[in-house]
This record gives sequence, C-alpha cells and structure tokens, in this order.
Amino acid sequence: MVRPREFDRDEALDCALRVFWEKGYASTSTDDLLAAMNIGRQSLYNAFGDKRKLYLEALERYQRDSTAGHMERLNSTASPLGGIEALLLGLIAEDESIRALGCMGVGAVAEFGAADPELVALRSKVGSRLFRRLAERIREGQACGEVDPTIDAREAAAFLQMTMQGIQLGARAGGDARSLRVLARFAINRFRTR
Repeated sequence: MVRPREFDRDEALDCALRVFWEKGYASTSTDDLLAAMNIGRQSLYNAFGDKRKLYLEALERYQRDSTAGHMERLNSTASPLGGIEALLLGLIAEDESIRALGCMGVGAVAEFGAADPELVALRSKVGSRLFRRLAERIREGQACGEVDPTIDAREAAAFLQMTMQGIQLGARAGGDARSLRVLARFAINRFRTR
C-alpha cells in the first residue's frame, strides 16, 4: 500500500491563498491549486474538503491577517489622523507585483457580491471590528482637535472603508503607487480641522 505524501498543511493553505488571490475563485482550477500546493488530489480533499471549503479557509486566513495589519497600522501612533494615514498608505505596496493583486477580500466582493451568505458573514466579521475602531479613532481625533468636529464619526468610518476598497481596486486595476498615495492623502485631508 502506498503511503500518502506528507505535507505542511499551513504552507499548502498559503500557496492556495496566493492562487485564489491572483485568479479569484471561478478562474482557479483544482489543477492550479494542486500545482501550487504541490500535493495530490486526494491529499487536497482529505486535508481541505473541496475547492469551496479551501477557498473559504484561505479567504478567512487572508482577512484575519490583513485585518490584523490594518489594526496595527491604525493604532501605530498616538495621533488619530497619523494612524488613519498609516492605515491607508499601508495598503499601497511598493512592489508592483504585490500591489497589482489588490485585496483578496475586495476581489471576493467583486466576484460574489452579496449573493453568498457565507462570504457575507466572513466579511462582516472582520469589517465590523475595523469599522468600530475607525469610528473610535475619528472621535479621538475630534477630542484632540485633529479631526473636524462637525464630521459624523460613523459616516467617516464608512467613508474610510470605502476609500480602502477604492485604493485596493485601483491597485488591482494597475494604479501606480504615487497616484494611489495622492488619493489616500486627499481622503485624509478631508478630515482635518479647518
């Protein structure tokens, strides 16, 4: 009896994540995944279930890791506007090949919209946490005089999340780093006390 080949499950998941991030769900074939993960078909099914389950697990990992990075940048400085600026500018990779990938989460929204309840639940799990912290940072900025006190913090947080999506979509569409940074700074400047 042939013994199944052993592999590092986390490493294989990272490889699958990269393929889904580059190509999206529909354009990724099982053969693409097997080649990237360097495993056999049965190993994929045994370890991850089917392609959809693998995609959901990869997307959840991506969102968890990217949200942790967003929160870290947002909280990286005592200045609320400095944290928001770090958040937005941190979305813009200098490396064009990385920048061109955009955001896997935004890609999932573009591919599935709101039609898939599992994906909507995944998105709302991380999105609501980031939204709350953005609103808090805006209120902190208002309290210390950095942010215009007439701005509604919840509306501003929603605007910032849409700005994040726009930057990531712009990156996926081929936007250069300098132009994307100009847009990020334009958005940030709308918050400043006049």
